[in-house]
Amino acid sequence: MDYVRLGREGPQVSPIGIGMWQAGGDAWGKDVRDRDCVAAMRRGVELGLNLVDTAELYGKGGHSEEVVAKGIEAVGREAVVVATKLAGYHGRSHDVEKACRGSLRRLGIREIDVYQVHWPDPWDQVPLRDTMKALERLERSGQIRHIGVSNFAVRDLEDARSHLSRTDIVSNQVRYNLLQREIEEEVLPYCKRERIGILAWSPLGKGVLTGKYRAGRRPKDRVRQEEDLFKPVNLRRAARLVAALRRIGRAHGKTPAQVALAWLRTRSIVVPIPGVKRPAQAEENAGAARWSLPSVERNRLDHLSAGIRLDTF
Repeated sequence: MDYVRLGREGPQVSPIGIGMWQAGGDAWGKDVRDRDCVAAMRRGVELGLNLVDTAELYGKGGHSEEVVAKGIEAVGREAVVVATKLAGYHGRSHDVEKACRGSLRRLGIREIDVYQVHWPDPWDQVPLRDTMKALERLERSGQIRHIGVSNFAVRDLEDARSHLSRTDIVSNQVRYNLLQREIEEEVLPYCKRERIGILAWSPLGKGVLTGKYRAGRRPKDRVRQEEDLFKPVNLRRAARLVAALRRIGRAHGKTPAQVALAWLRTRSIVVPIPGVKRPAQAEENAGAARWSLPSVERNRLDHLSAGIRLDTF
């Protein structure tokens, strides 16, 4: 498997990561079990996936981080690049430090590889200067190796970067998939120009692009019940794209999900981080990491997806 560097000076990571939001509890469905998530993480690492993403907000009391800790214990600390996030409302200097200590404790590690600000908080109005200076102190003290952000617009990235004096942001984790391509207007070109990696969350549209769901079959878990993607009208609009993913997949012995992930990988700085809750999903994702989508089929998917207008009201 060919590994890629995250940002200018970030870690070498697998071209597809292991998302552990699902490990936070039953918000993704009552069939989610800690032991299955650990097994999925372990299987992914066995197949070459080394980037594991979690957050202090995933599950009550940072439960996802505790599940990841069990996975780290199983595979060994040196086998994984651990990325986690501090909540946007923990942006004040002392809160950043406290949140980091909590994540380190739950993860059972001494140093976080990529520590990300989960979002720019609109309520407390904490200047990003305070947050970024605190993160830089954590980097200097050896508690974190690299600084990342999540859900940052270009204006937020520029503000955040202006307050770093000895390092730079290595990644911006944002929503990106064939149905939700908003970052292509500003964020993706900026990050490509500035060599900031993109970690794509929801790379499969929370499951829509797998072909599992349709207008008469919608998920019932809390995370997706109110998601715009699962409105019957949007599922109908996505059907033609999903059909194309199926056709391309059949031609190459791949699943629709693997084709959708491979499409994201054609964007040079993008590392998808699909969620896993069973070993079979980790195997499917690893299969997408070793395969490249032909340009003709990439262009076909570009055209089809660009014509879809989702109902968001």
